Amino acid sequence: MSDLKITNLYKRYGAVEILKDVNLDIASGEFIVFVGPSGCGKSTLLRCISGLESISSGTLAIDGKVVNDVAPSKRGIAMVFQSYALYPHMNVFDNMAYSLKLQNTPKEEIRAKVSAAAEKLQLTPYLERLPKALSGGQRQRVAIGRAIVRDPKVFLFDEPLSNLDAALRVQTRLEIARLKESLPNTTMIYVTHDQVEAMTLADRIVVLNAGRVEQVGTPMELYENPQSLFVAGFIGSPKMNFLSGRFADKFNAHTVGVRSEHLDIAPAGGVWTGKVIYSENLGSDSYIYVDVGSEEPVIVRQNGKASYHAGDELSFSPRGDAFLRFDKEGQPIRH
Repeated sequence: MSDLKITNLYKRYGAVEILKDVNLDIASGEFIVFVGPSGCGKSTLLRCISGLESISSGTLAIDGKVVNDVAPSKRGIAMVFQSYALYPHMNVFDNMAYSLKLQNTPKEEIRAKVSAAAEKLQLTPYLERLPKALSGGQRQRVAIGRAIVRDPKVFLFDEPLSNLDAALRVQTRLEIARLKESLPNTTMIYVTHDQVEAMTLADRIVVLNAGRVEQVGTPMELYENPQSLFVAGFIGSPKMNFLSGRFADKFNAHTVGVRSEHLDIAPAGGVWTGKVIYSENLGSDSYIYVDVGSEEPVIVRQNGKASYHAGDELSFSPRGDAFLRFDKEGQPIRH
C-alpha cells in the first residue's frame, strides 16, 4: 500500500506562507496531478512530500506513518525531474543501476531490475549508450527507469515533459500512461502546467491557487462542475469564456461562463453579437475570436474550417443550459 495523507500542511519561508492549510488524501495506486498558475505552490508541495523541503507545520503520513522527520531516502519515494539529472559519463544501464549499487544490491538482481525497467520503457537497445547519444525523450525515459528500479511506493514527477518538443511530449505522455497501467499499486503524483497532460493522465486533479487547495476532483468533475470562478477559468483549453455586467444580467448572475464548444452560431438574433477579430484554423476544428464589447474576446468553436473572417458580424448563444453562473465572490450559483 502507498496511500498519503496530508493534514493542515503549511510551508513558510520566514513570514511568507507558500502553502496554507493543505489537506489531501491520496489513495494507494492513484495518479494525482497538481495544477495551478506559476507560484501557486505545486512544486513546493511536491518537494515537501519528497522530503527535499521541510514542512513548517502539519503532517505528512505515508501508509499511516508520519514521515515529517524521515529522510528523503527512507520515505520509499522516487522523484523524476524535468532536467533528467543523468550522469553524463555513465551509460544508460549504469545510470539506471546507480541507486541499486549504492544499496549494495547483488549484481544479478540489479541486472534483472534494470532489464525489466528498460523493457517497460523500450530502452533495451540503448543500455550501452551515453546520455549525449540519446534524444530528449529517451533521456527522460532513462530518468523514469532509474526511478522504477528502486521499486518506490510513490512516484513524484515534477514537470517531466516540459523540456520536450510537442511530438515527444505526446509520445512520452503515452509511455507514462502505459507505465501507470503496468504499476497499478504504485501511487503517482505529477506536477504540470499542461492542460492535456492533466486531463488525460489524472485519476484526480488538485487545483492549487495561492498556496491553497481550490478544488480536487476527476478531470471531468472539474471541467463540468468547477466550484469557483478560478477553477472554471483555469481548467480547459481554450479557457472558459466569462462575461459580466450587462452581458450576465439576463442570466441573473454577476458573471456567466460558457465554454467555446457550448456556443452555437445563430444566423441572427443570438444572445450575443459581435465582430470577428481573428480565426484559428486547426484542421478538425476552428476557434473564432469575437469582440462583443466585453473585457476579453469571446472564443467560439466551429467544426472544421472557420467560415468567418475578421470584420464579419457573428451572432451566437449558449447551448441549452450549458453555461455556468457565478456571484460576485466567484462562487457558483446553482439552478
